[in-house]
Amino acid sequence: MKKSPSLTKKRLVKDDISFYLFMAPFMLAFFLFTVIPIVSSMVLSFFDYDMVSTPIFVGFENYIRMFTADDLFFTVLANSLSFGILVGPGGYLLAFLLAWMINEFPRVIRVFLTFIFYVPSLVGNALYIFQIMFSGDSYAYINNLLISFGFITEPIQWFQNPEYNFVLIVAIQLWSSMGVSFLANIAGLQNVNTELYEAGAIDGIRTRWHELWYITMPSMKTILLFSAVMQIQTAFSMGALQTTLAGYPSVNNSLDTLVQYIGDIGTTRYEMGYAAALSVFLFAIIIIFRYLIGGLLNLIGKSDR
Repeated sequence: MKKSPSLTKKRLVKDDISFYLFMAPFMLAFFLFTVIPIVSSMVLSFFDYDMVSTPIFVGFENYIRMFTADDLFFTVLANSLSFGILVGPGGYLLAFLLAWMINEFPRVIRVFLTFIFYVPSLVGNALYIFQIMFSGDSYAYINNLLISFGFITEPIQWFQNPEYNFVLIVAIQLWSSMGVSFLANIAGLQNVNTELYEAGAIDGIRTRWHELWYITMPSMKTILLFSAVMQIQTAFSMGALQTTLAGYPSVNNSLDTLVQYIGDIGTTRYEMGYAAALSVFLFAIIIIFRYLIGGLLNLIGKSDR
């Protein structure tokens, strides 16, 4: 006697009840702290709101102001894109290549090197180390060394000088953003089925680069996508680093990003409607980059040898 489809569905739901129970807290938190804020920002972006008066509907006025009447917007947008392109793909490739190379070492050395590269994620006050090292007085470590060896005669204001501050911020952000992506890549490499390499050798794969492109990377696409999303989020949410080391606003707005600008518009000027419009625009940029990365990852392993 055949079971009816409705009974089968009920049994499946009953069998998976534990799965739904475990997922419920996460889904509730995701809805409360991600979905609702995003939707609220989208709605609020069409209003003029100062957190005191009643919101006034202004339609697309905030978006028109963004592109036609706000000169600083293009400056912070250019900075955000520059940081995003350098820190995002740069940190992503660096994390993967380091993980790939370290994965070739014996277990003891591999564990030690993994810990060393994961330390930036564990050290909460690491930024203050750089603040001390690159301080603008003659007692700072870098200035003191350069003066001692005769390379300079007076201290350099590292984070107040546009000639140096951008490069320094990029280098520090690359170092500090290595942790999660690097660890995820190490985990992904450790879980690649080694039998695939033997099958690949039979199929004609001879070089390590071919192994990487046709076996290793396709086997860890999920990890690579996760690492890419984390790196994109890190790159486009930069702001705290610049504020800590260079202050806000920075000299000639050379380091200011959309995140800092949104904070300034929303929490200092109380123009919440305009801040919401800027947030929606930043969210759209992140989504676009996420799908671009996803499209590029889908090309892995598809080229002809």
